[in-house]
Amino acid sequence: MLKIENVDTYYGTVKCLMGVTLEVKKGEIVSLLGSNGAGKTTTIKTVLGLVRPKVGKVVFEDREISKIKTPEIIKNGISVVPEGRRVFPKMTVKENLMMGAYFLNDKEELQKRMEEIFELFPRLHERIGQLAGTLSGGEQQMLAVGRALMGKPRLLMLDEPSLGLAPILVEEVFEVIQRIRESGVTVLLVEQNAKKALEISDRGYVLQKGQIIFQGPSKELLNSKEIKEAYLS
Repeated sequence: MLKIENVDTYYGTVKCLMGVTLEVKKGEIVSLLGSNGAGKTTTIKTVLGLVRPKVGKVVFEDREISKIKTPEIIKNGISVVPEGRRVFPKMTVKENLMMGAYFLNDKEELQKRMEEIFELFPRLHERIGQLAGTLSGGEQQMLAVGRALMGKPRLLMLDEPSLGLAPILVEEVFEVIQRIRESGVTVLLVEQNAKKALEISDRGYVLQKGQIIFQGPSKELLNSKEIKEAYLS
């Protein structure tokens, strides 16, 4: 479904990704792991066209998307849940969700999608008229995920969805990610919580200083001595 092929990405003159190659197959959860500054968010930005690769290309469903604009990439079926949630604090839960399908003019379809989100997150339905800025951290994360799903993506990218959440909410977030995959959405999961990410994903990649240093089935990575010492200790 998604292929990143031998990509070099720069911020100005600083090289942030070096020869990064990874793929996500339809129906998978794929984890992209690494510490702060490893290049995980830059990888997401490269897929979305927010930064352009100087070398290599990004292909989504057999179409190169490296040179097309971000809104078109999103309309083509990719959504993102950004790091830090970034909900619109002075807008209600309902208004935030509607922003996730800003390009949709069919009111019936919009309502149907919102009901699907409320099925996944009943708590959001309870708070439909509440300002997003007054929600708890966990509720804001649910809202950010719900907003991304309103666009009916075929690929959902999540950037550090467990960051800053209490342990009980971390469990809940990872359960939701599994349910999203079961609903037919393919997932690229960017995480520092390597253990949790590998437990629910099919395959994993480890980024270090802009380069992929390990890759393989998640179970193998979970049992790898190097991965254990560097990321699971």
